[in-house]
Amino acid sequence: MINTKILMSLLLAIALTSTQNSPAYAALPSTVDGIPMPTLAPMLERSMPAVVNISTSTNIQVQENPLMQDPFFRQFFNIPNQQQQRQRQKNSLGSGVIIDNVQGLVLTNNHVIDKADKIMVTLHDGRQLNAELIGADPESDVAVIQIPADNLTKLPIADSSQLKVGDFVVAIGNPFGLGQTVTSGIVSALGRSGLGIEGYEDFIQTDASINPGNSGGALVNLRGEFVGMNTAILAPTGGNVGIGFAIPSNMAMTIKESLIKHGEVRRGLLGVSTQDLTPELVNAFNLENKHGAAINRIESNSPAAKAGLEPGDIIVAINGKDIKNSHEIRNIIGLMQVGDEVKIDYYHGNDKKQTTAVIGKPARPQLVGDKLHRSLQGTVLAATQKDQIEGVLIEKIDTASGAWKVGLRPGDVIVSANRYRTHNLDELKQVIDPNNPLLINIQRGQEGFFVVLQ
Repeated sequence: MINTKILMSLLLAIALTSTQNSPAYAALPSTVDGIPMPTLAPMLERSMPAVVNISTSTNIQVQENPLMQDPFFRQFFNIPNQQQQRQRQKNSLGSGVIIDNVQGLVLTNNHVIDKADKIMVTLHDGRQLNAELIGADPESDVAVIQIPADNLTKLPIADSSQLKVGDFVVAIGNPFGLGQTVTSGIVSALGRSGLGIEGYEDFIQTDASINPGNSGGALVNLRGEFVGMNTAILAPTGGNVGIGFAIPSNMAMTIKESLIKHGEVRRGLLGVSTQDLTPELVNAFNLENKHGAAINRIESNSPAAKAGLEPGDIIVAINGKDIKNSHEIRNIIGLMQVGDEVKIDYYHGNDKKQTTAVIGKPARPQLVGDKLHRSLQGTVLAATQKDQIEGVLIEKIDTASGAWKVGLRPGDVIVSANRYRTHNLDELKQVIDPNNPLLINIQRGQEGFFVVLQ
């Protein structure tokens, strides 16, 4: 803050400069009373080369009506045969942060590079480089890509747990494809969750302007250290209204380690379902403690059951971190790997206890697509409920397979097969005839389309 004396000196300097017979426009002084004017320019000169622009292109198969696949129908209406399926190209823009200049690793959002056939990175100095996907986690919206490591600048990483509401922050990114842009603001809130934006949420909220294209860019403190990755905005009018969200650096870097090691996040299982404590539940359970999350279900033979937890117990801390609600439990457990130990403080009635559980491997039925139909060779399928849609998820797919070539991608959900609704693997098995072509309805984000597999 500039005090009154400094401000008056500044105004006087401007007035004196404007009365001189030199240029028509007065220049602001670089110092006032010997004190340099505040500026973020030196910090940004160090930080901006570590933030990159990302452009992607995706080839999407344009599906015809299934009747167009029928040779008799085409012959009757004198429609010529088309050997190749039509394609359209979908392009998108975003941002990324160089976190390792030796290996050329760039951190970004999963939704920036999701299902992209080509990823192009533009550096601050104008160089354009092809990038390779190392790993992605749709649940947390974090991805890692790699570019050639040649004279790169990385961004130093800060401990996001040290952030406080009111800290000044700067967002660097590529809004609306304009090119690298800087906006500033403060930390408006911490630990935002339950927004329904991602599966695992622990957002930093900021009023630094974040717009489409900023996704994957850096949120830095005034030392130029990476404290968060810009991810989403609350935009009822379609534009920025001063409510932006960033994934904390600690969370992003934890996920990054797993993506580099495995190409995915191998989440473990605790085996509890919890709900937030309400005043009604506090009274019903006759609790002295008003913070935590109530266990409403324990899976049989799960790590939680083996650790002695029971429905009705109130979890108040995990690994020494106080728990305020059920979202915090999901976030903490969601970042743990199979085999990790977790210390749980909880109330059983009014008795405070502590137990240790070992994170287990989730049991999830999977099926290799080859066993269902020859056209699904190279795919791995699993039942899912994604975006509130029940169906069969294509978890993995070989890029050399026929299924990939006709446009199927990991993350696609099969919601019907041969015109029968398929909620799970068993229903999919029942409606598939291995000896005949397969008509499937795919849900991809907000888009739906049919694919005929021969």
